[in-house]
Amino acid sequence: MQFELRPFQSSDLNSLVKHANNYNIAKNLSNKFEFPYTIDHGIAFINLALSAITPEIFAITINNEVVGSIGVHPKTDIHCKNAEIGYWIGEEFWGNGIVPEAVKLMVNYGFKTFDITRIYASTYDINLKSRRVLEKAGFSLEAELKETLYKNGTFYDEVVYAIRKPNTI
Repeated sequence: MQFELRPFQSSDLNSLVKHANNYNIAKNLSNKFEFPYTIDHGIAFINLALSAITPEIFAITINNEVVGSIGVHPKTDIHCKNAEIGYWIGEEFWGNGIVPEAVKLMVNYGFKTFDITRIYASTYDINLKSRRVLEKAGFSLEAELKETLYKNGTFYDEVVYAIRKPNTI
């Protein structure tokens, strides 16, 4: 399935909210991703995406309609050579191979754009689809942390995957 990554636009609000307002997406993300996902949440998110001097968050689009989002977020202080990647896509597009390809594109963008050597992702141990996405995109499992995530009254194990910048020497 053909898709594009592009910066968010104010005109993306309705399609963003349409696809983000889904419990099956929200349950696998941090509590910052609200459910129900309202117009106000969409406005705040688009403003956040547009606020970065160097873009970190991109829309996943199909036929110019926002169906998901992906971002690579550089860290600071002693973690300054690392960035975290996060993503989601509308449920109707699950299983089409879009997200692994989007992750690969963002990894390339992250390593070319930011002074980083490692990109990592953290997910729930039970989120097998996200784990598979990361594996398909070339990430390796680095850590399994017992009962470190707490969502909707339940503890979950956290799994951390990462990919390293290839040596270009």
